[in-house]
Amino acid sequence: MPGQMCWLPVLEPDGEKVLHLRSHPSQSWRPYTCSPEYAVPDYLIAEGSKGWATYQKLKCSGWTLVPSPVTQEPTLLQAK
Repeated sequence: MPGQMCWLPVLEPDGEKVLHLRSHPSQSWRPYTCSPEYAVPDYLIAEGSKGWATYQKLKCSGWTLVPSPVTQEPTLLQAK
């Protein structure tokens, strides 16, 4: 079964939103950079969305986009 995707902030509640993934609804959300088996390199576009290329790939593979929750703990974005 394909996983789920969500755009969540990093570092602070109003911070930049990046793509987060989970392969099963019972798992915690993780930044896409923590899932090298799914992530693809970001487009080289100034101020582009972090994870957009990965989102497009996974959407075509049947992954579901889940609406961002109103309150969500920010995560730390880990380097690739």
